[in-house]
Amino acid sequence: MLANLSIRDIVLIDQLQINFESGLTVLTGETGAGKSILLDSLSLALGARGDGSLVREGQEKGSITASFDLPPSHPVFSTMKAHDLDVSGDLILRRVQSADGRTRAFINDQPVSATLLRQIGENLIEIHGQHDDRALVDPATHLLLLDAFGGLDAACADVAALYKDWRSKKDELAELSRKSEEANREADYLRASVEQLSTLSPEEGEEEELADKRQSMMQAEKVAGDIHEAYEAVAGPQSPVPVIASLMRRLERKAEQAPGLLDEALAALDRALLALDEGASSLGLALRATEFDATVLESCEERLFALRAAARKYNVPVESLNHLAIKMADELDTLDNSAERLVALERETKTAEADFVSAARALSEQRQHVAHALEEAVAKELPSLKLEHARFLVDFQSDETQRNERGIDQAAFWVQTNPGTRPGPMLKVASGGELSRFLLALKVALADKGSAPCLIFDEIDTGVGGAVAEAIGRRLARLAESVQVLSVTHAPQVAARASGHLLIEKAGVSGQNRVETAVHPIGGDARKEEIARMLAGATITNEARAAAEKLIAGTSES
Repeated sequence: MLANLSIRDIVLIDQLQINFESGLTVLTGETGAGKSILLDSLSLALGARGDGSLVREGQEKGSITASFDLPPSHPVFSTMKAHDLDVSGDLILRRVQSADGRTRAFINDQPVSATLLRQIGENLIEIHGQHDDRALVDPATHLLLLDAFGGLDAACADVAALYKDWRSKKDELAELSRKSEEANREADYLRASVEQLSTLSPEEGEEEELADKRQSMMQAEKVAGDIHEAYEAVAGPQSPVPVIASLMRRLERKAEQAPGLLDEALAALDRALLALDEGASSLGLALRATEFDATVLESCEERLFALRAAARKYNVPVESLNHLAIKMADELDTLDNSAERLVALERETKTAEADFVSAARALSEQRQHVAHALEEAVAKELPSLKLEHARFLVDFQSDETQRNERGIDQAAFWVQTNPGTRPGPMLKVASGGELSRFLLALKVALADKGSAPCLIFDEIDTGVGGAVAEAIGRRLARLAESVQVLSVTHAPQVAARASGHLLIEKAGVSGQNRVETAVHPIGGDARKEEIARMLAGATITNEARAAAEKLIAGTSES
């Protein structure tokens, strides 16, 4: 229920704090006292479109805070959890309206979008008036209300689950059929490609390994020529070693004839021969290290070029060829197995469709019975509301070609205001006063089913006489046994039925050249005086006071 409404700097309101109780609460006051300001403020807190003109003259911004006392099981908390909002304690909606037209929205002091605020607000309060174009007159809600009235939530959930299962299988079948058709068109290409890639059998990192090996062998081939030439110069036919060795032997024989003269020269030549021998050995080792089989280089190049050619053909990097081979093999496997899977999936889809249609037909039959029951329930309320010649109808349509999660049905609430006239949607056929009474009759029939925890009726008793106003008051009081009801009214018969009474007044502000709207809870003599004013008008007579007292006493006895 709505527990508290706090308004600051909105139109004629400086600062206002209103506490609400359960049951039926009426809001009364002179025309122009500010009742519409309260409803506009509350609508803003519930997510209505902002308007900078609502801010009180001379102020930069105004604010409205609405506090709600709800049971933990209320579905609004699930929505809040889904948006990571705090769900502890009371639920508090706050809207800040700036004079420049901008607004800010908060839920439990956490900033939210106006869209989310409106989504939450729609589940907390319904506002019904003579010109209301939302709530019960919105055909989009009528099937949901019909299901709520008939207690068909479980059956609706079953139908929704079967619909989702059927649609899922149908979509899977369509996708498999599409892939199968594409695969059939590419079957020859796939088989040839899979065969080529399987034969090629690329390995991860193979391209880099082959490129490095090829580069190494090509570099070795270039160096080998120079090493061979050096080796020939040191150890080949033109090697200086034999000449130097022959000269050393000759010098050694002459050394005895000149002792000490050739010792250093012979030692140097000996070292030179040793160095040349070591060089020849090293060059020989290097030469053998550069030796490779030309066929190995050729094979390496052929493999590398084959991999790169395949990569160009399939427009993928060489390292992706292996993954491509697996993917193509899977597609070919899908092609080979799709016929069998298609048959099985077609069978499953037909079964799922049949299950959905069967459940939807059963739900449709239940809904037709519920529609008649709702028509009868509303019909019982109409005579007392001076709609004895009117009819309430549920325009119920079933079409198995129009399927959705809610089944195969559509429902709209229609009325016929007079015999012989054409029935039609409530909003188009009923006048303002008639519409409000139809809505009240419908709400009483629905009671707490499919309803927000707080209902507000804005002057739905306008233009009706005493007996009808009395009937409206009785039904509002009965409705208030199930949900919280607030009613803005000018009918004393309605006000007398209330368990709570709020008086809206407009008065001048002391010391300032302006007026402001105030709201006061009243009871006892003050309440009797207000109902007497509603009966008598500007001049309250003793007769009006006596009538008010009698009216209050009569409602307490009935």
